[in-house]
Amino acid sequence: RRILRLAEMCRRLETEDEKVVPFYPSSLAEWEQQDARRVLEETPSEPLAQAMQDYVGLERFWQRFNKAKLEEKALERARAALANKNQHLQQLLQQYLQGVALSQKVLRDSHPL
Repeated sequence: RRILRLAEMCRRLETEDEKVVPFYPSSLAEWEQQDARRVLEETPSEPLAQAMQDYVGLERFWQRFNKAKLEEKALERARAALANKNQHLQQLLQQYLQGVALSQKVLRDSHPL
């Protein structure tokens, strides 16, 4: 029950975009979505289904949680790609600076003052 209260509090803090389109669009056809809504509105007859009815309120929580995990993984991949690119650029810069230093040395050695 505490989690549901916290979820309600978080809902008030969502932006308008998150309230309107909080998650990725469903891949179900319209008639499939209607069937799913109808089934969810029916009173379950099996004991397990009745027990699961208590957790229907957590569906949005799990959707948000999964969306946050997906975004976290995407950010981790982007960070790793940027770290690799940064390392490559540092190597190129080091090679360039070594080349400049070598050129200056050659110039000094070939034309003494």
